[in-house]
Amino acid sequence: MSLDRAQIDTALSGLIDPNTSRTFADTKSIRSVAVDGANVSVNIVLGYPAKSQFDTLRALVANAVASVPGVAGVQVTVTSQVVAHAVQRGVKLLPNVKNIIAVASGKGGVGKSTTAVNLALALAAEGASVGMLDADIYGPSLPMMLGITGRPESPDNTSMNPMIGHGIQANSIGFLIEQDNPMVWRGPMVTSALEQLLRQTNWKDLDYLVVDMPPGTGDIQLTLSQKVPVTGAVIVTTPQDIALLDAKKGLKMFEKVGIPILGIVENMSTHICSNCGHEEHIFGAGGGERMSKEYGVPVLGHLPLDIAIREKTDAGQPTVISEPDSKIAEAYRSIARKVAISIAERQRDMTSMFPSIVVQNT
Repeated sequence: MSLDRAQIDTALSGLIDPNTSRTFADTKSIRSVAVDGANVSVNIVLGYPAKSQFDTLRALVANAVASVPGVAGVQVTVTSQVVAHAVQRGVKLLPNVKNIIAVASGKGGVGKSTTAVNLALALAAEGASVGMLDADIYGPSLPMMLGITGRPESPDNTSMNPMIGHGIQANSIGFLIEQDNPMVWRGPMVTSALEQLLRQTNWKDLDYLVVDMPPGTGDIQLTLSQKVPVTGAVIVTTPQDIALLDAKKGLKMFEKVGIPILGIVENMSTHICSNCGHEEHIFGAGGGERMSKEYGVPVLGHLPLDIAIREKTDAGQPTVISEPDSKIAEAYRSIARKVAISIAERQRDMTSMFPSIVVQNT
């Protein structure tokens, strides 16, 4: 009995990817279906990194195909392929970097840097090639958070090779100065230094570059938003009203320069007692949801105020690396997948599709 290819296609067409809540057909993830006698092979290519989800997705597809009468064997391959997506107009793209994610907050003290480094490590854990740029020139924290010491090497006395920490590429002004040396610079010098760090680092084939933005919405932040080719921004806030007030300003700043908001991360959503495990909303509740409803952007996730997160990050071993099987690490990976999916659903960068035109005298 020969297999009915139409039945196989029908079984696959209605399958919903639990990560995107859309069918694999809608996202064009089904790249090929091959029938050999009673055996079927299906190739799924996701537009976002999701290494931890591959087994679940393989089983989902295999079970759907196996339900078709006459199918004796099913082979399913699931891989990810991240492509470059559009950035704000008039900004020069970065070589070897497909997508830049800005992680920002309206004010300091909301755990933005901790969220940014765990987001970067979570994207890498899901199979992406990831880099991280510490854009906080006045208060660089990336060297400590990634446990990296030393200075970047320069192969040509013009550019720098990125430092490596826990498998991700990184650069920060903190690698170039003494730890207790204050940066007493005015705005133009800070902006220039950051552009040099961004464009003179030899990033190597990055799917995502996570930029830990300085807190606030002043001239420096606005200039960076206009000069750095950003695919999308993540806003970090706490549920506290004063933090939300400033986070809204950060969100509006990105909107004004044409940078899409990928979503909101509500940090310190609850406090978990290290002695008894009691969970309490010490900064209030529902702040992220109210901001989400007001501006029409999704809440990517909620993270607790947990002493372990602070201890691990200060020790250069962020939670995603040090406790990969914990609930908190899974929360970071869930946020990372949502960020990557949001990027995957946006307009692709088509500049590489156009040929270069050279005019010569003949």
